[in-house]
Amino acid sequence: MREYLAVFGVAVAVTWVLAVAARELATRYGATAKVRERDVHAVPIPYFGGVAMLGGLLAAFLVANHLPFLSRSYATVLGDALPVMVGGTVICLVGVVDDLFELDALSKFAGQVLAGVIAVAMGVQFLYLPFPGNYVAIDPVQSLLFSVFLIVLTANAVNFVDGLDGLASGVVAIGALALFLYAFLVAVQSGETRAVTTAFLTAALAGVCVGILPHNFFPARMFIGDSGSMLLGFVLACSAISLTGQFSAASVTGDAQASLLPTLLPLVLPFTILLVPFLDLLMAVVRRTRAGRSPFSPDKMHLHHRLLEIGHSHRRAVVVMYAIAALVAFGSVVVSLYAGWRAYLGFAVLAAGTAAVVFWLPRWRRAPVR
Repeated sequence: MREYLAVFGVAVAVTWVLAVAARELATRYGATAKVRERDVHAVPIPYFGGVAMLGGLLAAFLVANHLPFLSRSYATVLGDALPVMVGGTVICLVGVVDDLFELDALSKFAGQVLAGVIAVAMGVQFLYLPFPGNYVAIDPVQSLLFSVFLIVLTANAVNFVDGLDGLASGVVAIGALALFLYAFLVAVQSGETRAVTTAFLTAALAGVCVGILPHNFFPARMFIGDSGSMLLGFVLACSAISLTGQFSAASVTGDAQASLLPTLLPLVLPFTILLVPFLDLLMAVVRRTRAGRSPFSPDKMHLHHRLLEIGHSHRRAVVVMYAIAALVAFGSVVVSLYAGWRAYLGFAVLAAGTAAVVFWLPRWRRAPVR
């Protein structure tokens, strides 16, 4: 655990420092977010937060190579993490080009696929599809297609959630910590080594998210841009895929009689923490199609816009989204690994509290003082 904390600390510190230089570079080369009608910022904000986060990830990887515990497990941990670093660099560069020149959707999608194929070809892929108490083997072609599909889908989902200052980086930090907790607890419960690729990747991923937040949280001094949002989704998806390769379906069932989630969680967790953005995307497509407009036409009716409309401040709207992500991510981990009515009761109480914050707090703030 101490070495994972060291990896986390290095990622935080390096990202925080590099963000200053990245912001200056973005300003110098004109990589700034222009003010559009649907945006919530009032002045142009520099991009390149993703460049700083990539630097934090690479620094964490280099430091881990010199840590006694993790370096001894190079073949099973750092060797498996290397393809993620390579593919992450590729997808970050695609995002940098997009931040500078605004690539069309097809070119950006091709870059995402290229990064996914590189990581999968180097070994980050599903060896089987996990099911409760069993598994379904898949052939190399199916593995390639399904792995790349999951990577590209998650990268775009995180890109979609990046609508408010600090929202994407905070939500992914929460998801990374939840996935780290799950991977570490599975290793403990199954009696396996604590050196787990997923634990290393998620510790570093959470670190770079925390490191960028002082620059990216409202009022943001820089945006992570497509280079950052696609990088975060890429690493999150690869972390989940790596977990299915290190543990067999039987070893992660734990107290599987209590829940069907344990073996499925690596597949569903990246989507559970992004459940609200996915639903927002679906509603946006339906809303625009019904209005006779293109599903890709922008508007100001996304969930974060609605939170602002019902009375939440910009900062509080982001915190509410954090609370929802934490509820779903950590609730899924607890319910999947631990049996009993207490786990479900605790999840229900937290859900009720989150709902109260979303709908009651703005009214309380607006209530007149007698």
